[in-house]
Amino acid sequence: MPGGVDPEVPAQPRRRRFTAEYKLRVLQEADRCKKPGEIGALLRREGLYSSQLALWRRQREHGLRQALRGKKRGRKARALDPRVKKLERENTQLRQRLQQAELLLELQKKASELLGIPLRRLQESESD
Repeated sequence: MPGGVDPEVPAQPRRRRFTAEYKLRVLQEADRCKKPGEIGALLRREGLYSSQLALWRRQREHGLRQALRGKKRGRKARALDPRVKKLERENTQLRQRLQQAELLLELQKKASELLGIPLRRLQESESD
């Protein structure tokens, strides 16, 4: 590779993330720019767009320090009602008890087969 530059494009582009401290530093530098073209040079040096600078200025003006940290991307977590959690826990416990009862019934059936005890009465009562 001439010049040590990899010509391959990465398979998945990476989104840049800016810390609040970085944003504030760039805003302070931009505020110090007085001559024409200095802000453009700053943006080119940092690899930023003027729209990013404008957005960060608006956020700073509104005092949204929290907004400078950025927002979490992706789906928002749903807050579950405490009753739902309780019912899910109860459901899990009941499923475990049912599984245990079914295992005990299987054991009783096998024991009755080994002992020669007929199960007709039990089967007839289950169908009622």
